[in-house]
Amino acid sequence: MPERCAWAPVDDERYLAYHDQEWGVPSHDERHLFEMLTLEGAQAGLSWRTILYKRDGYRKAFEGFDAGKVARFTPAKIERVLADPAIVRNRLKVESTVANARAIVALEGSLDDLLWSFVDGSPNVGRWSGLDAIRAETPASRTMSKELKRQGFRFVGPTVCYSLMQATGMVNDHVETCFRYGEVGGR
Repeated sequence: MPERCAWAPVDDERYLAYHDQEWGVPSHDERHLFEMLTLEGAQAGLSWRTILYKRDGYRKAFEGFDAGKVARFTPAKIERVLADPAIVRNRLKVESTVANARAIVALEGSLDDLLWSFVDGSPNVGRWSGLDAIRAETPASRTMSKELKRQGFRFVGPTVCYSLMQATGMVNDHVETCFRYGEVGGR
């Protein structure tokens, strides 16, 4: 069995697949970026396992993360989403997803261009021997957080932004001994 980051439990196929196939892979897909922004915000105060196992529910509740559709959610639609047990039914987090969709629609450029501008368009590579060395936030995630908040995004603190950067490959934070470290790449 290949060596992985210690956070990837080998006894959980879904979690393992997330680590092996998605986490840290550079993404420029608008829907995926919106999805991960939503899921990382939803995770605040919860475990990633909880969110990962509700991911399909989030995709359904938030129209496949089509920002244009989510931006048009009415108060009645938000109430229906809040009644859905397939997601974490936290009003602030659900309302932040709608606010974030509206902020995405209002952007002059793309969400992809905005988010990747904080790493100059190319993934940064961490050089970590273990999980204890990986930071929870960085100067780039703090700058991203401030700018996203300025543009009307919510639930985008520096830690959420850094988790987003890790998940979507803006940074490669696989530990150096993980088989994905060299596969994901970056500078």
